[in-house]
Amino acid sequence: MSTDDLAAQQPHPVDVVVIGAGQAGLSAAYYLRKFGIEPESGFVVLDHASGPGGAWQFRWPSLTLSTVNGVHDLPGMSFAETTGTDAEQVPASVAVPHYFELYEKQFELPVHRPVHTRVVCPREERLRIETDQGVFAARGLINATGTWERPFIPHYRGAESFRGRQLHTKDYRTAAEFEGKHVVVVGGGISAVQLLDEISRVTTTTWVTRREPEFRDEPFTPDIGRDAVAMVEDRVRRGLPPGSVVSVTGLPVTPAIRAARERGVMNRLPMFSEILPNGVKWADGTVDADVILWCTGFRSSLDHLAPLHLRGPGGGIPMTGRLATQVEADPRVHLVGYGPSSSTIGANRAGQAAARELTAYLGIGE
Repeated sequence: MSTDDLAAQQPHPVDVVVIGAGQAGLSAAYYLRKFGIEPESGFVVLDHASGPGGAWQFRWPSLTLSTVNGVHDLPGMSFAETTGTDAEQVPASVAVPHYFELYEKQFELPVHRPVHTRVVCPREERLRIETDQGVFAARGLINATGTWERPFIPHYRGAESFRGRQLHTKDYRTAAEFEGKHVVVVGGGISAVQLLDEISRVTTTTWVTRREPEFRDEPFTPDIGRDAVAMVEDRVRRGLPPGSVVSVTGLPVTPAIRAARERGVMNRLPMFSEILPNGVKWADGTVDADVILWCTGFRSSLDHLAPLHLRGPGGGIPMTGRLATQVEADPRVHLVGYGPSSSTIGANRAGQAAARELTAYLGIGE
């Protein structure tokens, strides 16, 4: 659909539009129904992917349910009930989309897909939401677009000259494709450590991080989780970029990490200063490399909200509400799966809070 066609199209009126059908979006949709908002006439869910599963459907095949960082139940349906007895070895990219598909059917959630949301603009009392499949005029918006569509790769001098392969975590599929090549793994998060472990089993590696990684030997307790979420929540309430939860909690020392240490692959180096055509360079030396794998995280996918001018002077979006899901500058807009609600358990709680607060603000539902 062309831009001119969109401009001329009469918007479809609806109370609430939910953008994104991952954990946070489905949770919000579930609670909208529970609070008395009717599907289609009262709210719709728009999802850019061709099938259920959110970002999980795009994860690498070796990420199984035994290695994933945790999949929390969506409200009203147990994840465990949808998996088989050998679920630990099932790829997360298969098991989670299957769960989400059953969930959408069970609760009759109106997910429209594939629909690409181009832009959200303020139009007097409503928000104009332009997509490649039409236009919606919503009284409120719950944005649950996550981060998967915005991989972040920092710029280093000489990156354009590198003659090998550069890729991001998002592009990773299997370690076998790197056999016989020296791989520089960049990043200090959970994904970086998991992929370093996998790749080091088939070829040589160098691990570099911007900061010294902090490992956590003690069990991950609810108190640790609450403290981490509280710190991220404090940042978004002050209008700062969310930051990483793992930077607060540290990296869990799993049996795989212990084995990798014994194999000598967890010897971290500081970040290089320059990328050369055939490797990377520090002030005191170089390493030849065929591949640079950037496990450097993601940024929130919020470009479509730019016309709403939600960002504050701190570089982030100042947030308010019980769980910091409501945008301070525009109470009609809630962001779920953002900041403190970026984990699967946080997304559930945020979906409920956003649905409750938005329906109360709009004066709709029960």
